[in-house]
Parts: sequence; C-alpha cells; structure tokens
Amino acid sequence: MDCSSEQLSESPECAYKLLFKAISMIPKSHFACFLIFFFLYFLYNFLEFHFLEDAFTAFRGSPISLTYNPASEIYQDVVSKCRILHGRYLATPWMSSPHIQTTLLNFFGRPPAVTYTRQLYRATDGGTIALDWLLYSDVLGDGRLKDSSISKDDTTPIVIIIPGLTSDSTAPYLKHLAWGTAKCGWNVVVSNHRGLGGISVTSDCFYNAGWTEDIREVIHYLHREHPRAPLLIIGTSIGANILVKFLGEDGENIPIGGAVAICSPWDLLIGDRFISRRLVQKLYDRALAIGLQGYAKMHEPQYTRLANWEGIEKSRSIRDFDNYATCHVGKFETVDTYYRHCSSSSFVAKVAVPLLCISSLDDPVCTKEAIPWDECRLNKNIVLATTKHGGHLAFFEGPTASGLWWVRATCEYLSVLLSSSHMHIQKKTMSCVPLECSIDQGPYLNVTDGMVAAVGNELITHVQEFKQLQNTLTVDLDSSTKVVSDCSNKEAKTTSSPPLVDLKSSKIFTTMRQQLDRIVQQSNASFWILSYIAVLSTPLLGVALHFIFKRKFKNAMVRKLVG
Repeated sequence: MDCSSEQLSESPECAYKLLFKAISMIPKSHFACFLIFFFLYFLYNFLEFHFLEDAFTAFRGSPISLTYNPASEIYQDVVSKCRILHGRYLATPWMSSPHIQTTLLNFFGRPPAVTYTRQLYRATDGGTIALDWLLYSDVLGDGRLKDSSISKDDTTPIVIIIPGLTSDSTAPYLKHLAWGTAKCGWNVVVSNHRGLGGISVTSDCFYNAGWTEDIREVIHYLHREHPRAPLLIIGTSIGANILVKFLGEDGENIPIGGAVAICSPWDLLIGDRFISRRLVQKLYDRALAIGLQGYAKMHEPQYTRLANWEGIEKSRSIRDFDNYATCHVGKFETVDTYYRHCSSSSFVAKVAVPLLCISSLDDPVCTKEAIPWDECRLNKNIVLATTKHGGHLAFFEGPTASGLWWVRATCEYLSVLLSSSHMHIQKKTMSCVPLECSIDQGPYLNVTDGMVAAVGNELITHVQEFKQLQNTLTVDLDSSTKVVSDCSNKEAKTTSSPPLVDLKSSKIFTTMRQQLDRIVQQSNASFWILSYIAVLSTPLLGVALHFIFKRKFKNAMVRKLVG
C-alpha cells in the first residue's frame, strides 16, 4: 500500500513503513561497513588506543615527567645527566595500547636467549630461595670466568632483581632486564620468590606483597660473600613494592648503593579497588588470580594445612585468594589489614638510598591513583619518572618492538650513579619500627606443629636487648662467683666481703630493672620472654641470697655450737 502525503501526516504507521523500505534499499555492504566502524570505535576506546594521538604529534612521543625535590642532589648530579629520562617515549605504533603491550609482554616479549646459573640459598627459617645468576662474561663473550664463579675480591657491581607477582627469572621482561644490565658489564642475580623457579617450599613461610625478609637475607649474604662489589637492586611490580618497603624499613642500614622500582603498585588498598572497577581491569584480576591458584597448586600440601584450600580453589580474584590464603598463612586479621600493612607508600619517606621510580600513567594493573606524588617530592633521595603511555612493565619501543624503554632508562641511571659520588654507604643504626599488633606483622616464622607466628623487627629488637642483658648478667655472675671462691678460701677476712657483694648485687638488680623497663616501655612482653628472664635470673638470685644471708647463717651456727 502506497502512502500519500495526507495518509503520512495522519498515520505514523505509514512513516515507519517508508523508513523500513528505505533501510531495505541500503546495500548490505554499507551495513557491514557501519558495523565494522562501530566495532573499531568501541575497541579503540575499550583498549585505550592512542595511535591517533601519536599520529597528531607526528609520532614524536610524549615527554617524560620527573618529580623530585628541588634540593635533591640525586637529581642534580645523577638524573640530570640521564639523556633517556629527559627525552621522550614513543610506543611501538602497532602496539599503541597499554592492554596490548601488557598482554603481549608475556606472549610476544621476544626476550633474548639467556642461560642462568642457579644457586640455591637456604634461609635461616629453612626456606629455599633460587638465585639465578647471569654474569657479564656470559653476555659479552669474555672467557676469563669459565667456571662461572665470582671471586671474593671481585669489584664488579652486582645487580639484584626482584620479580613481580608469580614471575620468576624465565619471564620475558626479566630476561630483557637481565640481558641489558649484564651488557653494561655487571653481574646479575635474580632472587626468585619462594616456591617459584621450580623450587619447592621447604618451610611454612610464603612470600607476599610485603615480605621483605628474603631480600634482606639475600642482600646481606651477597654483601658478606662479595664485600668489595657494589650492590644495586631493581624491583618490578610487586617486587618494586617489596623493594621500597624494605628500603624504608632499614633506612641507612643497607649495603645497597642504588635502587630502581618499576611499576610499583604503591598502595595495595587503592590498587584492589581499581582492579575491580571496570570490565577490562576485572579481566586482569581474574588472570592474576588464576596465576596465584597455579602457584598454590604447586604447593598444595602446605596450603591445605595452613590455609582454606576450598576457598583457594573457588577464588575468582586476587582479593579472594588473599582472603583464603595470604591472610591465613600470614595471620592477618582481614584483607584490608594485609593491604595496609604491606603497602610501600607509607615507607617512602624513610628511604635513604638513591631510588629511581618509573611508572606509566596508563598502567592497567597498578593505577596512577596510588602513586605517592607528595611523598616522593619530599624525599631528596627519590626521583619519580612517569610516562604517559607504556602499560604494565612493557614500554615497547621501536618499529619491531624489540626492546623495552625502561630497561634502557634503568641501565643509564645506574651507570651514571655508579660513576658519581652519591652511591649509598651503609650506616649501621638501630632502626625504630612503629609498634603494631602482632597479627599485622611479617615476616612469618614457623613455631611448632605447623603453626605460623608473625615476627617483625620488634622481636629482633627484643632479642638484641636480651643478648645485651645476658652479656651483662654473665659478667656480673662471673665476678660474684669469684667473690664466693675468695670468701671460702679466706674465712678470716670475710668481714670485707659483704659490702662488696651487696654492691655487686645492687648493681645486678639495677641493671635488670633498667633493661626490663626499656622492654616494657616498647611493648608488652610475652609469656615466653618473661619465662626466659626468670630462668636466666634464678641462678643469679641464688648467689645474691647466699651472700645476703651468709653472715646470719654463720652467726646462728656459732651460737648453736657454743650453746
């Protein structure tokens, strides 16, 4: 039925009929083009492409933004000489998306061929850490070190690398980093997390985002074995969070000359909120949770005993895994407690080592919202470099995406730092760590029957206090024993001994009281610590009472014999 103009104005049905007739006359190829255009537009925005933005700037890239303290000597004498950090970063054009860069990093990373030499380090709690070495001679073709060993007097810098979450030395980005740093003439060692790198967990301790004890042990071990070799350290992703937290915890008392933190999450609580916000972030959350589940399955016997295994298997996110696994093993009250306790942002102000931090503003995993801008600006030892694009640990550059920009920037920074006078020198000081609930403490120490107790720097301070107390009491006990011997051999001259013994006893109890007051002021002593004091003081108390009442016993015996 044809619709006249009068019918069209009176009946809307005729208008719709004409519209459908017009649509039916459009070629299907035009529909296909429209759908393709709509899909590409959606994909361009969903994956956050910036190809057109780069094209409008003639593919010059975006400048690197540097945040630092105006009075920072690290910036004035080191970073200011780094040409790469004062240049621009342009992502590979056909990878101009943070999501494509991050995704292809693990599948298309195109890493160089790297052959590590493995060393197994046994931690003090019985855990095993895999140290994978790459010597500069292996990369540069220098045959002088055919036995792949480093002498104790070697002065070649050693670069320590801390991997990211569930990553080990075989990750493509770590191979890029290890190869790049070794080409600079440095020896490289990747300190794998516990249970990764094909190594079994040999204790009830597992690593987490704030676990700093392993890297602390490894650093001090390497410093003892190679005291003349400068130590440098690089942390990536969660490894960067661990690094910054460690630097803040130990302050000046670190044998590290310089450090670099790449794509740190900074604040885990903010990161947790961010990664569950949008659909694309939820995909990363799910992928990382699958990786954590795979890690747990490799160590199922320990997790079955220490954590909620059924919950681990049902975990759909990182937060779920931390709720059913990390909080159980680490004895954290809640997931938020764990995130607050292990976030490195609260330790930035205490960093005393020259530290370069590199982050991307479009990082799809570690959000820019968590970057502690003001804290980094206030610390004269920190320089924060941020790029507009780059993804998470990717920063591909060049037409073939053969290299990672942050690897070049890191190597240049460490080279300039090594040739400067700003390498950190260890200063042994007593660190003062704020007291917190023991359930919030890490690292974790196996106590008995599979139970895991939290142990932090607070307990280490107590141990040092008791060692000092024990040494003091041992000296006093030896002196008192000597007095006992003298008194027994010279009974005729005992009249001068009691004042000496009373003075010595007074000194002993005064020392004990001072030490106990210091410990009580710092924290509430636990039952076993008080028991230790009782056991230690019992023999000493007996000696003191012996001399206090000796004259009374002697006089009583004389009166009894005379009577």
